[in-house]
Amino acid sequence: MPCLRLAAPIMLAMALAFAASAAPAQKAVPLPPGMDSPAPLQPGDAFGEELTLPERTIVYLKGHSNWDAAFDTLVDAFKSLNEYLDKQGIKPAGAAMTIYTETDDKGFSFEAAVPIAAAPTDPPKGDIAIGQPPSGKALKFVHRGSYDAMDSTYEAITNYLDDKHLEAKNVFIEEYVTDLLKTDVDHLMINVFVPVN
Repeated sequence: MPCLRLAAPIMLAMALAFAASAAPAQKAVPLPPGMDSPAPLQPGDAFGEELTLPERTIVYLKGHSNWDAAFDTLVDAFKSLNEYLDKQGIKPAGAAMTIYTETDDKGFSFEAAVPIAAAPTDPPKGDIAIGQPPSGKALKFVHRGSYDAMDSTYEAITNYLDDKHLEAKNVFIEEYVTDLLKTDVDHLMINVFVPVN
């Protein structure tokens, strides 16, 4: 499974803040050869649904990865978080998520996070921390199918924002409705939240 599949979606998403408000509306173009298509959306799947991300508490592992090791780095981060939660007897209060905070040509910075009901009385030490994810106005998009097809979903998101003349903030969130560690990568369901101004 190629790890580089994350590069295009993340670069596209981080570019949304700059391109969405300035670029003219564009029509969708055919997929380049070799680019996977996501599975069709099902009735009720959101694509551009406006919502408000709530304030909540997360336990997270901040990291940075180069593009070659992207997927493995995220999987390792969630394994570490799950081990911490199990040892502390803390139950997740929602789906795991990756908050992408920065990207460049060499890699990206992220927070692999799991929502929890309340901060533990004995805070974590080392690389794991307690915090809050982005909250406020956002748009929700659903991706189904192969992780390799995420770049197609992000291209559709970019086109949607362009068509609506919306400006995205310089961050985005992938929420894993299906367990990233246990689900076959061709059968994922991922909510993508794009905070907007």
